[in-house]
Amino acid sequence: MMRASWYERTGPAADVLQVGERAVPDLAAGAVLVRMQASGVNPSDTKMRSGWRGAAMAFSLIVPHADGAGDIVAVGPAVDPERVGSRVWVYNATALYDASRALGTAAQYCALPASQALDLPVEVTYVQGACWGIPACTAHRAVFADGPVAGRTLLVQGGAGCVGHYAIQFAKLGGARVIATVSSADKAAHARSAGADGVVNYTEEDVVARVFDLTGQQGVEHIVEVDFGANLGVDVALIRPNGVIASYSSTAVPEPVFPYYTLAYKGVTLRLVQGFNLPPQARDAAAQDIVRWSRAGRLQHAIGAVFDLADIARAHEAVEQRAVIGNVVVRID
Repeated sequence: MMRASWYERTGPAADVLQVGERAVPDLAAGAVLVRMQASGVNPSDTKMRSGWRGAAMAFSLIVPHADGAGDIVAVGPAVDPERVGSRVWVYNATALYDASRALGTAAQYCALPASQALDLPVEVTYVQGACWGIPACTAHRAVFADGPVAGRTLLVQGGAGCVGHYAIQFAKLGGARVIATVSSADKAAHARSAGADGVVNYTEEDVVARVFDLTGQQGVEHIVEVDFGANLGVDVALIRPNGVIASYSSTAVPEPVFPYYTLAYKGVTLRLVQGFNLPPQARDAAAQDIVRWSRAGRLQHAIGAVFDLADIARAHEAVEQRAVIGNVVVRID
């Protein structure tokens, strides 16, 4: 048996999340069993649990969370037994658009395909590694999917968010100039700590006017977008000809209508990024860069709050309410 959290219906975190004893997951061929040390909480996890947009549960019981980190304690057939004892970070333990797995990382043990458990450098803590699957890999894809960014000016909308904070760092490491939007002084400091060259507080400033000021009235060549529908007017105004808008969410306006010809005449690329569904080559490239830069001490992994498994409902609420700056993680033990 193992300690775990689960839900059997969707709804508010405090109402539906349970914590107790469950059976250890079965280990199939090609899979590994990971003793989880930390479990990352992402907005997608809270949306799945809440039944966002009327989504039905794919299973009668779900152990939440796609991301985490821990140690491989057993392997199934066709997996190298030398992997037992490896420190790993995992991704897509559960996936919003993949109904094949119900048992995520909010448990003492998680079984998943061996390819989804990647070596975690000793320089990185389990809590930090639990933030890589969705936040870091999504940011990497949004920054680099359309080629190198060296010498380009890049706007990160929501630069203090978990994805945005990584996107700033990746863009800077890739040689870009970065401007970030934020909503408070604390978040401005957070974005600057990641390397943002300019910061715009969208609650106090006209974003379009300020970014034009910062770019000599030229606008930007690449936008990493946290809420496509809500920020569409800003993005259309600021994107340069042949630029890229890479969006990984559109929460406020799930079905946005955009001005096709205004963007088409500029030759703009609209890139939709889904962290659960990255092409294998993109996932590999992200993992290699994240590990390489982490080992070299060149990445910040911002941890906003760590909760015990017994307090998992509070962890979900912290994400939903945007109560902390940085990633929210559940410590399993």
